[in-house]
Amino acid sequence: MTIFQLLLFVIAVAVFIMFFKQLFSGDLPTNKIDIDPNMDKEDVVKVTQFDTQVLGGMPRVSRVQQLIAMADEAIDKQDFSEADKALSSALILEKNDINILLKYGFVLISLKRLEDAKDTYLEILNLNENEDIAHASLANVYHKLNENELALYHHRKSVEIDDSYAPHYFNYANTLYDLSVKDEALVYYKKAYELDSSLEEAIRMVKELSSKSN
Repeated sequence: MTIFQLLLFVIAVAVFIMFFKQLFSGDLPTNKIDIDPNMDKEDVVKVTQFDTQVLGGMPRVSRVQQLIAMADEAIDKQDFSEADKALSSALILEKNDINILLKYGFVLISLKRLEDAKDTYLEILNLNENEDIAHASLANVYHKLNENELALYHHRKSVEIDDSYAPHYFNYANTLYDLSVKDEALVYYKKAYELDSSLEEAIRMVKELSSKSN
């Protein structure tokens, strides 16, 4: 080997060693976005967060979340058949999710599938007997099915569980009014309006019933 060839070999080995030393020291950028060493710490965080998102680090939306979003969109369009399909599929994956069951109950009522809606709300109450929205919704279903003793019972339960939620009083008053228990209905309409003055129908019913009682 000539002196020139030996010199070239030494240089090649030195370059090779320097390259691998730099590679394993972490000095090389680990992704496509170079970070300026003079950048503030706050800016570094922003860049790395953006890099994580761009390079696929964003959390995936679950299939259940996709189905719920589809159902919400269908409900907004009043396409309750499509909402039914989406929520039925979601419940296969998360059968005990109370929020999905509450949406499903609403959709079933909208489709006039009252027995199915009743079963859905009873299922919710089996999971959580203090779910006031389920009591109130079940009361409305029982009223539509002319099972009024049960309707009144579940209205009372909804009010007992959350006595600060105006719609519970308003729904209870509506059922009482339909059953011609108007003095008691007036009390609950007043309470609903007292809790939420935006319930214009409640104050209208208060005026109507008050004028008839005079």
